[in-house]
Amino acid sequence: MSRPVAVLVGTMGAGKTTVGRLLADALGVGFLDSDHAVEARAGKPVQEIFVDDGEAAFRALERTAVAAALDEHDGVLALGGGAVLDPATRALLEGHRVIFLKVGLADAVKRVGLGAGRPLLLGNVRARVKQLLDERTPVYEGLARITVDTDGRSPQDVAAEITELIEEGAR
Repeated sequence: MSRPVAVLVGTMGAGKTTVGRLLADALGVGFLDSDHAVEARAGKPVQEIFVDDGEAAFRALERTAVAAALDEHDGVLALGGGAVLDPATRALLEGHRVIFLKVGLADAVKRVGLGAGRPLLLGNVRARVKQLLDERTPVYEGLARITVDTDGRSPQDVAAEITELIEEGAR
């Protein structure tokens, strides 16, 4: 089995962390969120890294954390929504089972609420989420081996579908 068993990508509000935890439980493996790995390395929350050090510094920390996770973590890995914008990170994902959790604008906005704790959502949340979806969806689609639509679905249902797809692929 390749490391990790699954790499979840998608914009904020797609359900990467929630679905990732459920998927890891269903597969009997560990779960890792790249944002949490970055926070552990930096010793402070993502929001503070953005404010104190800037997005470029965050993306460098993120690239290092993703590279380590792809090399060392054998469970389910959820990437921060913008991780795939870095060409070096995209290159690292080649050969891995990348799963795109696709979400539409209405569901994404409902799920992220007012964007508290999300540094890229300052200002008009709906307009910013639409912009992120428009910019990033083609990148996610280009990287993904599997795409799963999450709109109007429970995290449990999404995780069950992915579990089934992974288990079918293992046969």
